Amino acid sequence: MSSATSQVKHTASRAADSKPLEFVARAGFVGYGIIHLLFAWIAFQVAFRGSGHESDQSGALQSLAGNGFGEVLLVLIAIGMVGLAIWQAFEAIIGESGPRTKTAIAERVISGVRAILYLWLAWYAVNVLRGAKASMADSQQSKSAGIMAHQGGRWLVGFIGLVVIGVGIGIFVYGARKKFVKHLNTQQMAASVRKSTIRLGMAGYTAKGVAYAIAGVLVVAAAVTSEPDKARGLDAALKTLAGHPWGVWLLALIGLGIAAFGIYCFAQARYRKV
Repeated sequence: MSSATSQVKHTASRAADSKPLEFVARAGFVGYGIIHLLFAWIAFQVAFRGSGHESDQSGALQSLAGNGFGEVLLVLIAIGMVGLAIWQAFEAIIGESGPRTKTAIAERVISGVRAILYLWLAWYAVNVLRGAKASMADSQQSKSAGIMAHQGGRWLVGFIGLVVIGVGIGIFVYGARKKFVKHLNTQQMAASVRKSTIRLGMAGYTAKGVAYAIAGVLVVAAAVTSEPDKARGLDAALKTLAGHPWGVWLLALIGLGIAAFGIYCFAQARYRKV
């Protein structure tokens, strides 16, 4: 490793040990939990009452707009998401201590992806505060239509759908095999807290995995049938389920799982290794 690279990593390591950054990152988990609780509430509304809201994270953030308390919450969520993004960016640069295995490299790549996701949520929260009405689902549909208008575009959209399916399966396995536990300070938990936190994490990750896998299947279907309106991400996935009698109950279970993930995020705010 070159001295310049070593110096960059050393500087990043010192910055990552910042107590203010740790505080903001932990606060960010609270904001992330609130987003998922609102997301779950919208999913229940879609399942049993119908809803005009986008049934994804963008819809959750939009539901906070229009009142003073909600707008204050949006500001705090945006700050928290930036804190999480910076922390995950450091994780991607530095990585965890120990041998540089393929798993360790994959963790750093995933941290980089998370950093982008958190920054996007922060950016979207700011746009909602400024009165923007654009939705994630509309954006995904528009981009899919634009890609499919070009030669070979349907193949690319189909490939993206397969990647999303893979991500969904990965999230499901991550939760089912309790791989998230290694990132928690479980030794600081009482036995009852540890047990309930692990159960919440399992329910949350598996539910999100199912939702993303369904969204990926719909993206592939959009590519096969040349219907970009199916490529609307989680919004299309959840609303497609709501259109079937059996799907309503699966959607309700996914909503419960997403709510469980929201509560799990609150536990991460206290016990996550940061």
